[in-house]
Amino acid sequence: MRIPKHIGIIPDGNRRWARRAGLPKQDGYAHGLEPGLELLRLARDAGVQELTFYGFTTDNCGRPPEQVQAFSRACVQAVEQIASEPVSLLVTGNRDAPAFPQALLPYTTRRDLNGGGTRVNFLVNYGWEWDLACLNNPGIRRGAICAQLNSRDISRVDLVIRWGGMRRLSGFLPVQSVYADFFVVDRLWPDFQPEDFFQALQWYQKQDVTLGG
Repeated sequence: MRIPKHIGIIPDGNRRWARRAGLPKQDGYAHGLEPGLELLRLARDAGVQELTFYGFTTDNCGRPPEQVQAFSRACVQAVEQIASEPVSLLVTGNRDAPAFPQALLPYTTRRDLNGGGTRVNFLVNYGWEWDLACLNNPGIRRGAICAQLNSRDISRVDLVIRWGGMRRLSGFLPVQSVYADFFVVDRLWPDFQPEDFFQALQWYQKQDVTLGG
């Protein structure tokens, strides 16, 4: 089986899941913690070298305060759980903004934990405009490699898997995802099942990976 080296994860549907469960929207985020850890272990066992989880975006911070607090708290808990695994961990996002959780500052430089292992990136208070800010620098000529890309320590993505049924990238790593294949799971993220991941891998086998060639 051809295993993608780097998989991007968009764990969508937390608020819809909470609403269907008769809970306040903000309560859905906590139910997405265990699926993330399970997916990390499945990916590691499958031989995936790098995973990037979409935590929350700068745009998400316009939601009601109780939701912002809830998904921020869930991201801190998720990173702490991941940090207990054998991983090479990096949290990427606009850490200079108030919305960035101070508890995650130690992870904004890549750290090998528990002997190191799968490269795991977690996008927190991430925005594509923040990431590509260097492109607005008049000192960089057109077509040049932008060495100032804020997510430059994250490699090219081979496969993006999005839960929740929506068919859009929502600003997820636009440079690294330029040639990524895109698989959509209709199931809401808190209802994650291992078969979601394995179906995505099977689907990936059928894709013609040419990178434009």
